Amino acid sequence: MLLQAIVNGLALTRISPNVLTFIGLIINTGAAVLFGFANEDNYVRMFVYAGLVIIGAGIFDMVDGRVARKTDQVTIFGAFFDSVIDRYSDVVLFFGLLVFYARGNRLFYVFLAAFVMVTSLMVSYTRARAEALIGKCKVGFMERPERIVLIILGALFDRWGAMAPVLWVLAVLSTITVIHRIRYTYVQTSHLDPVQTTDPVALAAEREAAGIPASSGNA
Repeated sequence: MLLQAIVNGLALTRISPNVLTFIGLIINTGAAVLFGFANEDNYVRMFVYAGLVIIGAGIFDMVDGRVARKTDQVTIFGAFFDSVIDRYSDVVLFFGLLVFYARGNRLFYVFLAAFVMVTSLMVSYTRARAEALIGKCKVGFMERPERIVLIILGALFDRWGAMAPVLWVLAVLSTITVIHRIRYTYVQTSHLDPVQTTDPVALAAEREAAGIPASSGNA
């Protein structure tokens, strides 16, 4: 398998998985630049390039965790760092699209791209905040892998105007996912005693005492 061969090769270099994570952000920033510099004359070509670059960044996103496990470099900070960099990668891509629409004076899609940027962050935030209280909250469809796949499809097929409906789908499904996670957390906490603290360390200790497992994964 090609992906495993890449993991094995990177493992031999003993490269830090955090470096691989950061390289993915740099590559996604390149895709955002391609989005931002696209114009009416070259946007089809620039969007295809951006889509291919995002695919390249996705390879780093897939291998960093595998390399960490392969080289026994799994750390709590690594999981935290990966999550933070993923948020930056999401924002930078939507910011590139926002610049593209702003340069083309398409004000409505500037607001739509900004809205999708916010809702994407809220999908991740609602999960993180819920899991500080209830241990696990992976409900909802529109997590990061689905968002990235849709952006890639929108970029590769924007010759036929695919990016605009992709943004609509992201806006609607991300909003539904946020609402779903809010409702799920309400149901899961409705029978619990009021929390006495919001300190993460104290909450983690309370979850451990209650036998609630920690959670990991894409948001």
